[in-house]
Amino acid sequence: MAKVLIIEDEANLRFTIARSLRAAGHEVSEAESASQAAELMARQAFQAVLTDVNLGVGNGIDLIAGARADGFDGAVIVMTGYGTIESAVHAMKSGADDYLQKPIRLDELSLLLERTLQARRDRRRLRLYERLERSSADAETIIGHSPAWKETLSLAERLARVPIAPKSDGPAPLATILLLGETGVGKGVLARHIHECAGRLNGQSDAPFVHVNCSALPASLIESELFGHERGAFTDARTAREGLFEMADGGTVFLDEIGDMPLELQAKLLTVLERGIIRRVGGSRELNVRLRVVAATNQDLDRAVAEGRFRRDLLYRLNAFTVRIPALRERDDDAASIAQATLERLARQYGRPGVRLAPDAIDAIRSHHWPGNVREVINAMQRVAMLSENESIRAEDLGLMHAADPLEVSHDDERTPPSATDVPGLTFDFDNAPCTFTDIERELMKQALARTRGNVSRAAKLIGMQRSSFRYRIERYGLESFVREVSQ
Repeated sequence: MAKVLIIEDEANLRFTIARSLRAAGHEVSEAESASQAAELMARQAFQAVLTDVNLGVGNGIDLIAGARADGFDGAVIVMTGYGTIESAVHAMKSGADDYLQKPIRLDELSLLLERTLQARRDRRRLRLYERLERSSADAETIIGHSPAWKETLSLAERLARVPIAPKSDGPAPLATILLLGETGVGKGVLARHIHECAGRLNGQSDAPFVHVNCSALPASLIESELFGHERGAFTDARTAREGLFEMADGGTVFLDEIGDMPLELQAKLLTVLERGIIRRVGGSRELNVRLRVVAATNQDLDRAVAEGRFRRDLLYRLNAFTVRIPALRERDDDAASIAQATLERLARQYGRPGVRLAPDAIDAIRSHHWPGNVREVINAMQRVAMLSENESIRAEDLGLMHAADPLEVSHDDERTPPSATDVPGLTFDFDNAPCTFTDIERELMKQALARTRGNVSRAAKLIGMQRSSFRYRIERYGLESFVREVSQ
């Protein structure tokens, strides 16, 4: 359960409390003075401290203040007599979580200890979420000057001005924003940007931001994670616990990959969005929350609705304010800007501040279609920063990247294009086939692959196309199986 320190100069009371807590499963240590407690806390890590205010020799309040100053992050409960309530209040200002009046009721003490320990765990969990999100945001900052990206940012910042209704107004719908875009375009970064813009506008820079990956949480846990649970709600629910919506009260919940949310939970989420009220698993009490909900997905939600995987009424509720994030290939020269900024940041991090992209490397980055979007750029620059020994990163250095979807510059065993004697001329029958550019391009690619026995580099050279562009169009035109057939 927990490692608990009891600080009480009255031996009988200390013994009684210790016996009760041990019976409940806690590991208990005892101290009769502040100095003895300080020695124990210096040697051991406690999750909770129960202390009297007046310890005869020493003072519990000073002990608490000193422990907090030294970084103690456990639960603290003060035990005080009727005549020293002011001291208890002072103790709470010094770092205590709660207090009990003497004479102590053991059942009340046990419940208060459980509640205080859980509150501490929840606060630590929220801080961890926020640290993870900040580290993610640091890795993918807002970079880009293309018109498409500037328009996206402008819309997001306007939506950040939509206020959160005050709690005093009673139940009210929650503000919602839906972010749509391919994998890796930066939906999480934009969600945090919206949150931070709203915080600056409202003077609430410390408002919580909680990221929930709907596809990563098991279906059996996601309801408890989002809305919390009461004690005894299920087998392992030994104590009540706040959900992420409660933790994010006054701030933002980011529901990433909402298209993967279980269908049975979507109805409950819709109720929360429409009323601003949550109910913990296993509970009957309704709790009023006020926050902003930013949802994101790379799925076609209209198709998911048609297939019965997503509720139509939830989609209508979410897409009142929609931001479509452009793919990196639609953002003009932003890939090069992101690559340069990312490489500079990583180079400083790895102690190589002089590393830069050479002009031919920048050209290779500009010509690549980046199917993995911004995330692929960041991963690519990380590999280069770690593996390349050159100060000036050239196009051939990009060949160090051997990820599942690497940046492909033209590296082929055959450095020269095939001659006319090797490959006959390509033909296209304009009389008996559609004449759209797409059809012509697809047919020429098929012929080029056939004539070069599936050699992508030679096929690209044959029709005057960049190898990276050729690779992208293989996926676009569905030629993967053709490539496999001629490659065998």
